[in-house]
Amino acid sequence: MPDPAPLSIPRGQPEHVDLLVYGTAAEASRAVAARIATLVRERAAAGEPCVLGLATGSTPVGVYEELARLHREEGLSFAGVHTFNLDEYYPMDPRELQSYVRFMREHLFDRVDIPAEQWHVPDGTLAREDVAAYCADYEAAIAAVGGIDLQLLGIGRTGHIGFNEPGSGPTTRTRLVTLDHVTVTDAASDFFGEENVPRKAITMGVGTILDARELVLMAWGEGKAPIVREAVEGPLTDAVPATYLRAHDNATVFLDEASAARLTRVDTPWLLGPVDWSDPELVHKAVIWLSGAVGLPVLKLTDRDYAEHGMGDLLTQEEGGSYDLNLRVFNRLQHTITGWPGGKPDADDSQRPERAEPARKRVVIFSPHPDDDVISMGGTFLRLVDQGHEVHVAYQTSGNIAVFDEDVVRFADFAADYAEAFGLAEARADDLLANIRERLAGKEPGEVDSPEVQAIKGLIRRGEAKAACRYVGVPDERMHFLDLPFYETGKVRKAPLGQADIDITVRLLREVRPHQVFAAGDLSDPHGTHRTCLEVVRRALAACADDDWRDDCWLWLYRGAWQEWAVHETQMAVPISPDELARKRRAIFKHQSQKDRPLFPGHDAREFWQRAEERNRATARAYDALGLAEYEAIEAFRRG
Repeated sequence: MPDPAPLSIPRGQPEHVDLLVYGTAAEASRAVAARIATLVRERAAAGEPCVLGLATGSTPVGVYEELARLHREEGLSFAGVHTFNLDEYYPMDPRELQSYVRFMREHLFDRVDIPAEQWHVPDGTLAREDVAAYCADYEAAIAAVGGIDLQLLGIGRTGHIGFNEPGSGPTTRTRLVTLDHVTVTDAASDFFGEENVPRKAITMGVGTILDARELVLMAWGEGKAPIVREAVEGPLTDAVPATYLRAHDNATVFLDEASAARLTRVDTPWLLGPVDWSDPELVHKAVIWLSGAVGLPVLKLTDRDYAEHGMGDLLTQEEGGSYDLNLRVFNRLQHTITGWPGGKPDADDSQRPERAEPARKRVVIFSPHPDDDVISMGGTFLRLVDQGHEVHVAYQTSGNIAVFDEDVVRFADFAADYAEAFGLAEARADDLLANIRERLAGKEPGEVDSPEVQAIKGLIRRGEAKAACRYVGVPDERMHFLDLPFYETGKVRKAPLGQADIDITVRLLREVRPHQVFAAGDLSDPHGTHRTCLEVVRRALAACADDDWRDDCWLWLYRGAWQEWAVHETQMAVPISPDELARKRRAIFKHQSQKDRPLFPGHDAREFWQRAEERNRATARAYDALGLAEYEAIEAFRRG
């Protein structure tokens, strides 16, 4: 397999570090793994040890997968490698699910031939009074093997590297630290609740990291784009410890397209100098940006506005200057708006985002979790049903880990009381309730639930999804619960996507033969389920490429729970009236186990219905500011 090549994007002037952007996180991970493999082989050929500094979290998983593959299939040996991990929670037993010892063993150490005495992860079991001496010994152990050759790094939303939170200076060494609240919040899903996250950690210091001979910082996904821009383009400051990497003479940042999206060279390249305006998508984006920058509707932009914001050269290719350009962009925006997401029957559809025919379409809405359908596209969902389309909903996963234990007891209690009231198998129901109470009473935070508890949690979420569908008007036979196997680990960390996941999805698609497929494009979902579920849909549609229905099937991507499409990305904008927004909210409220305080809220403390409504209203305000009609709310979609 050839090494992936980075995208050809000219380096931006504000960047202060070498930076490579790849099309996907998988390609970037393979490139990093190839760099590590080359270093390991060079050191082995020279008869010298190779010392790697390693990171944990979701970012380096692809790198470790590729290194394990290189060992398994291409004979890459780690016998001469010594590793030192950046950090570990404190306190933390190495057997716990959240332990970085366990993480490293599962993802790398137990899958290659590295001797156990040659890998090191900070010890989270130490007595408090022994930590300082241990940290000094950790530094000494790194020095004893000649220092770190290559240090892998991720970046947190606070700009931390390792657990060096804001305020960590460039001379800090390995030590015990207190975690920032944002870091604790981001870790909450791994610990099944913020209250279970340790508040301290042992981490290498910024100075320790900078001592490495080579630094590799990785970031994937749109959620990391804002902090990547700060780290790469912002001022050097201990408020963003990752900025200190720029003081190193051999540091490289590896990004995918999504994490690079806010860099000046990607987001607003016209601010850096002349650009090639032959791409209509770039022109569309630039005019929308200019409208926001000067605070004027698109049709009021002048030649002077363009000239003063680095876009004067754009007008040289327009015979009518700003007037013609403004009108073209305005019309394109106007044509994205439709109250007929399934297409308007008997209408000229040449300027509409969806086809008029067939007038009654078969639609499949894929929902990664049992509530993403109504949260992210509930207004459009209602509109499709109201307008007579044959709407199917496919719930891709059970969502069973996102249910509080007390809800399980409540439902099991109901089952026991029901059995008693109607003279059913009372003893079995009582036994089930007693068994569940016993298991939950002794359960540690983050411990995997028993199969019985997982089943009940799945049934709770399935019942809520059915209630929401019935409220919207979808009959039971059009509700499909796929329970994709990749999800059913009982843990936050899921199994890799497998052929069984794709086969299940293919069977449904061939059964329905849809004209429209809606799927979640919320790739900033911090747990990764949305990303995997979208990949399942894409692969399933590819597997159906030769089916006679496939050419007439369009894929639309929705967002809403974790992020929203920007106006320049939106290809279909469905206005939502105040009454429809209220109906959407009531559909979301059918998911009672996620109401008030969801188990995995991410870094946004608002409830999902609040997030969705604010994002929908913000999209409507953005269209209004551009000079389009004023709506209560808008749900945005993009072709997949």
